[in-house]
Amino acid sequence: MNANEIAVLAKAALDGSMPFPEIVGNLIANGVEYYHVDYATGSFTFYSASGAAVVAPLTFEKLPSISEDFDVGALKAAILDSQQHGQKFRAFCERAIQAGVQGYIAYLRGKRVTYFGRQGDQHTEWFPGARPHDA
Repeated sequence: MNANEIAVLAKAALDGSMPFPEIVGNLIANGVEYYHVDYATGSFTFYSASGAAVVAPLTFEKLPSISEDFDVGALKAAILDSQQHGQKFRAFCERAIQAGVQGYIAYLRGKRVTYFGRQGDQHTEWFPGARPHDA
């Protein structure tokens, strides 16, 4: 993994200067297997299959406090707006935090994202078209 390129991609996610599917493609091309967004610490951590990690700041100012309760319906609505309407990453983050998401792990090879709440709640969302028939 090239730490400088990963930092550029993290910044592009924050400022919206690159379409999200392009960011994901570039992360995969740079050897990122999965990444963790942590709203509690305000950071992204990108991981390779070999165990290397690159940490980048999640520098949005004035995000709301993480809601105590996990609202899967509100989270799914935010995910759908991002997938179908191109919602900006900041708006998604605000909505996810208000839905009680403290962080999530996006498994690029596994084609799914698992969201975590403050009380241990979880929700896994498959990438569009990736859900196995028996899941």
